[in-house]
Amino acid sequence: MPCPAPTRGSQNRLTSNGCSSGGNIAHHVAVRYGSGCGLDIGPVRIAGCVLLCPYFGGEERMASEASSPRDVLMSLALFDQMWRLALPVGATRDHPAANPFGPESAPLGGVAFPPVLVADAEQDLLRDRTADYVARLRAMGKPVELVVFEGQGHGFFVYEPWGAAADELVRVVRRFVHGGAPATT
Repeated sequence: MPCPAPTRGSQNRLTSNGCSSGGNIAHHVAVRYGSGCGLDIGPVRIAGCVLLCPYFGGEERMASEASSPRDVLMSLALFDQMWRLALPVGATRDHPAANPFGPESAPLGGVAFPPVLVADAEQDLLRDRTADYVARLRAMGKPVELVVFEGQGHGFFVYEPWGAAADELVRVVRRFVHGGAPATT
């Protein structure tokens, strides 16, 4: 059965979102959509992008990665192992799938990004990489907002879904989706 045609004034919008590796995927969906590169989802349009503790990588270690304790569940060794399993044989963490600003990654300056919300955790070993991602997008004039959850680690909302921080995350995402675009500075 074919989908009904949209009516004038209908809100055919969606938000691309994901947590951890899903945040990485949501970024790539937004890039493909904003580049006009073969992501035909009409009559729907991507109205926003939500990255929750996005999982990006890179060969050059950020300070938060280099100083990460070895005895935590979400350790640098685990993240490195996941990249070795996910990337093509012989690829480094600078592969475009891992590092949006790597030497082989497409430039993002001309990409028409939708508004982006990035939720990060203060104790996430990827926090510096996430802050760098946000800073680079802002430097390009992209509409991006960063919200940092103090005292929390990577994926905190998965481990404590009924905690106060997860409740606040729901409020932040709800406001972003239903209440307006982020500031660009």
